[in-house]
Amino acid sequence: MESRGKSWKREREERGRKQAIQQDGNGKKDSSEVHSGSGLPAETDKKTDKFDPKNSVAESGEKTPEQAPEEKETADTTSEAQRQELQQYIKELAEKLRLKAELRAVNTNAESTRPEESFFSKLDSSLKKNTAFIKRLRNMTEMQRDSLIKDMEGLNLTKYISEAAAAIVDAKLKMSDVSTGVQVCSLLHRRYADFSAQLLEHWQKVLPMKKDEKISNPSKIRVDLRFYAELVSSGIFPLREGLPLLGNLLTVLTGPDREEHSNVGIVLSFCRHCGEDYTGIVPRKYRLLSEKYQMELPKSDFLLPDRQKGLRSLLKDYFKSLCRHVVKDYKTLENMEKQNHRILQTKGELSADRKEKFEAAQAAFQKLLSNSEQFSDIVDEDMPHLPKDENFPQDSETTTLDVHNRFKDREMLDGSLSVWEDDDTRSFYENLPDLKAFIPGILFKDSSQAVPQSQTEAVEKLEEDLSQLEIEESELLEAETKEEVKETAKSDDKDLTETLMQEMDDTEEEAAASNTANKVLLDHFLNSLLNCVNREMIDQAAVDFCMNLNTRPNRKKLVKALFLVPRTRLDLLPFYARFVATLNPCMPDVASDLVSMLKQDFKFHIKKKDQINIESKVKTVRFIGELVKFKVFPKTEALYCLKLLLCDFIHHHVEMACNLLETCGRFLFQAPDSHQRIKVLL
Repeated sequence: MESRGKSWKREREERGRKQAIQQDGNGKKDSSEVHSGSGLPAETDKKTDKFDPKNSVAESGEKTPEQAPEEKETADTTSEAQRQELQQYIKELAEKLRLKAELRAVNTNAESTRPEESFFSKLDSSLKKNTAFIKRLRNMTEMQRDSLIKDMEGLNLTKYISEAAAAIVDAKLKMSDVSTGVQVCSLLHRRYADFSAQLLEHWQKVLPMKKDEKISNPSKIRVDLRFYAELVSSGIFPLREGLPLLGNLLTVLTGPDREEHSNVGIVLSFCRHCGEDYTGIVPRKYRLLSEKYQMELPKSDFLLPDRQKGLRSLLKDYFKSLCRHVVKDYKTLENMEKQNHRILQTKGELSADRKEKFEAAQAAFQKLLSNSEQFSDIVDEDMPHLPKDENFPQDSETTTLDVHNRFKDREMLDGSLSVWEDDDTRSFYENLPDLKAFIPGILFKDSSQAVPQSQTEAVEKLEEDLSQLEIEESELLEAETKEEVKETAKSDDKDLTETLMQEMDDTEEEAAASNTANKVLLDHFLNSLLNCVNREMIDQAAVDFCMNLNTRPNRKKLVKALFLVPRTRLDLLPFYARFVATLNPCMPDVASDLVSMLKQDFKFHIKKKDQINIESKVKTVRFIGELVKFKVFPKTEALYCLKLLLCDFIHHHVEMACNLLETCGRFLFQAPDSHQRIKVLL
């Protein structure tokens, strides 16, 4: 009695607390949940201080079922679409099987309905027309169905049945032409008693019969297999004669092909078009739908289940071997990905050959996987499980391998990942004036024809150098690179700056007497470049040169003047680089010649290893860095220069490396195609 009293007291106290909470916090989510217990919304009517159960019920009634009808409607729509798809499939399959059964019945009883010999005497037996008809049989298409049948009805082909059968077998049909071929053969079979025997004889000559026989034309075999199977199921050949050849053909296609599966497309096509007659297998998709909606699927009565069992077993064995192939290739591809991942982590880039092999393996695997998935559905079997290796090393940047773009799934818009520090910098290096848009083409027609051969040779030389640097052990890196430096610098014994200065002096003496006006104009322009310290001035200089001074000799002098920029005027380098980048579409030889000079000067300084001319060295690497940001100096070559400096990281090489990184380090580090390489170098 005492315990019941206490229990009643507790219930009354709880009820009182609930009511107090509800009245005190009418607009709060907690009170709503305590009272209704049915997901009452957090916001209630703020105009009243009392809890209104009607409002609660009304709001609850609006909120809770709000998504339920949408979900139900979506489910109903999906269900209805599936039901309609299944009904359409059943309708088409039933009609297809009905037409086949009718055609089979007519062809099976053809012997009793064939015309007598007197019937053929009324038809045209001329050689010309019969030969023309046989020629048309070799090229028959779906579009010619009616005209072929009409011509055939007026001809007496008794003496040409063998030729007609050979023409039909040799015909290069498409999948859409098979039904026409079956109808033509059916009409010939009903009219001529020896046609089916002649046709079977020619099929035996054409179809591959030996297991080691090479399939020379897979496309024709794909159509021929379906065509022959349709002829058998249409009753043109007796089962005891037609089925063995078909079974042998499928054995030849699948038996020796348990490793490469080059014939999987042919077998897939057969299953798709003739599977219901010969195997009784229903695609898994429609089997599951028929079970879900309790609809019976029509079945072919062509073969007894016992006869279908043998072919079904052959196809399922072939599918099992296909699954083993998929798993094997998957593991091989995974191993290639691991190797590429390790190389990217240690070297920073993949060779072109390795990229091509990996991409080819990926494409081949995707094709194999697609075929196996289709096969899986058609034969109603499960796909093999392809486990992901949990021990595969992944870092924060390489969750998936993309041999071209490691930033493929990353944002490049925010400041932390952009190659530029701000919008002004990006605009300076990317928004260049288009000289071709407002300068007559005649002014740069000759200079924009082609990039000089020297640039092509330089790129080829670089690729050769980089291919030699593909080593796995980091210990070999420094030794090999030093040796390359010695080899590449053999021809750079002279200081290029001194050589160019001497050439310019000689040129001035020669030109003094030749064309004074042109020389004065060019000298004035080159001197004015030293005062181009903003974007507008350097862009106008590019326009002026293109309009007034664009000749081959002037371009050569311009390149030398750009290269000989005073070593103390580092502030000019970004503007000179912009100037070259602006001219590049119209005068590619300016950029290529300047790049070639800078590379030659860089190699000279690397080889000399002296402790003088630090300002000239800094000027060269900073000029290279600025051209890199304008995409005039190739990134791969800039990385190669950095590598040479880091592998002999002493004395002035330290200063040169720091200046190169200060100029274009961020650009190379954030750019997708150079990020990993520079990361490894650093």
